[in-house]
Amino acid sequence: MRSKKYITTPIYYVNDLPHIGHAYTTIIADSAARYFRLRGYDTFFLTGTDEHGQKIEEAARKRGKSPKEYADEISAKFKELWDDFEISYDKFIRTTDPDHIKGVQKAFEIMYGKGDIYKGVYEGHYCISCEAFFPESQLIDGESCPDCGKPTSIVKEESYFFRLSKYQDRLLQLYREEEEFILPKSKKNEVIRFVEGGLQDLSITRTSFDWGVPLPDSIGDPQHVMYVWLDALLNYVTALGFGGQGELMDYWPADYHLVGKDILRFHAVYWPAFLMSLDLPMPRHIATHGWWTRNGEKMSKSKGNVVDPREVAQAYGLENFRYFLLREVPFGQDGDFSQRALIDRINSDLGNDLGNLLNRVIGMSGKYFDYRVDSSDVERYYREELEEIERIIAPLDGHVEQMRWHKFLEELWKLLSLGNRSIDRYTPWVMVREGREREAMALIALVANILAKTALLLYPVMPKSCEKIASALGFTIGQESFRRFVERGELLDEFQIERIPPLFPKIEGPLMEEKRSPAPEEKGEEFIDIDQFFKSQIKVGKIVAAEEIPKSKKLLKLRVDIGEDRPRQIVAGIKEYYTPEELVGREVCVVSNLKPAKLMGVLSEGMVLAAHDGDGLSLIGPDRPVREGTPVR
Repeated sequence: MRSKKYITTPIYYVNDLPHIGHAYTTIIADSAARYFRLRGYDTFFLTGTDEHGQKIEEAARKRGKSPKEYADEISAKFKELWDDFEISYDKFIRTTDPDHIKGVQKAFEIMYGKGDIYKGVYEGHYCISCEAFFPESQLIDGESCPDCGKPTSIVKEESYFFRLSKYQDRLLQLYREEEEFILPKSKKNEVIRFVEGGLQDLSITRTSFDWGVPLPDSIGDPQHVMYVWLDALLNYVTALGFGGQGELMDYWPADYHLVGKDILRFHAVYWPAFLMSLDLPMPRHIATHGWWTRNGEKMSKSKGNVVDPREVAQAYGLENFRYFLLREVPFGQDGDFSQRALIDRINSDLGNDLGNLLNRVIGMSGKYFDYRVDSSDVERYYREELEEIERIIAPLDGHVEQMRWHKFLEELWKLLSLGNRSIDRYTPWVMVREGREREAMALIALVANILAKTALLLYPVMPKSCEKIASALGFTIGQESFRRFVERGELLDEFQIERIPPLFPKIEGPLMEEKRSPAPEEKGEEFIDIDQFFKSQIKVGKIVAAEEIPKSKKLLKLRVDIGEDRPRQIVAGIKEYYTPEELVGREVCVVSNLKPAKLMGVLSEGMVLAAHDGDGLSLIGPDRPVREGTPVR
């Protein structure tokens, strides 16, 4: 079995300050690194910052700084936050590091020498915000970026290209053969569809700005700098010494690249193709998580609802925040941050289930046995419970290997349920009253051992809290304890339990002021800018079926074909003006990127547009037949 583990976060782009999404990725990676170290793996954990590109150059210019000064400032903010959060990274890489630049130039030379890089002219749509080129077929309304919705600009300039098309078949073979290359597996199909749609060669250099890695001297083309994604992705191997001494390259391949879903394509398509060109092994897993909203709304600066991870940690405690992030949402899905949800997790999971169980054990051991705990008779009286403990622990490692931290914590909590249930079932106070002290001692020891095993397994997520629990139970957390009490199922030696203050005091109400969007003025028209408008995607659709919704006076359930694999189900409040029969076959305009919602228990996946005046309501549609799915400009 491979004795090393290599875990990476993305290198974070220094165009803005750290937010909850950055914290989520980094805390997952940190928890994984801590878990694998506890398991005895030689683990290397990498994070850092991505500091080149036109967007950084422009942001620096706006602030009257050089790109390097600006990058230094923002990169320091990330490093300071991770240090304050005690993130256990082994290296913090910056793409301005001299060793990284040398490694990138070396990779360019190798690819160029193989014929995988050639010089040409690029003309296409470029999004400065995403630092990405897009073919016209992928644009919204033929103009706007499909990822962020902002207008693109036509760029025509000399460029070096990477022969991405050469690797299309090998990439598809990789996805077929390595079922767990992309985690969760549900994300793999969208990558396969993208690649099967045909890969175009990739522009990898620019001449219109200077802030980037220059081409190697051997190429002899000083006006070119490398395009951000070639530069950025190579950090995963330059951090290990690629292109230099290579002293850490035995950690390669990476076991886990942790990334947000917005950069999955770059990591699952471009990065493997670069590695194939360099004849380097593939990473084992690209682990992809979703985005965070706040109180059901997308976060944005204009709304003032961006979650500052430092503010949350200061208000509610860093370890509580870590637990909430990993427990609240299934890995790969989008999650919603709210203070109420965080408070519920702290009070219920941590306070009632974990903290209260520890308090019960301390209290009973003190009352009946002068704080002494002895596991000698646990097997004699509670073999069935010990077997259940083994059954609960057995699958936990697999959940971590799949990065299913929410499932790991959900299953781990079954140990605490067993502990609380055992106390209520066997009533040690009755045992003592009836003179069955040995049986009562064995029960208290059983629960103490449940807490010990929980502390060891929970340690990667909540290290300081679990160290306090371990100290109270007379042992220290480390590889040897993990082997003894988790892997081999041994029980604690006799010890004196330590009285400690409650670990998770109850929180009565929100501890942070909720930031609300400024209310629109009562008078006058509220203006939006073009970027806000382009966030709405409106398409022409044809109603293929319509029916009434029982018990509703206003709603009809429509099936609308907007050029996708299946018609969309849309609930519309138009029953007073249209019958289902007259709607079938009618073309309408549909807002297609509206968040799905339920109306009277029926899922609605969009919204049809209509005009309403004193004479009634009229659906909006094209004045001549138009192909389903056509964008409305």
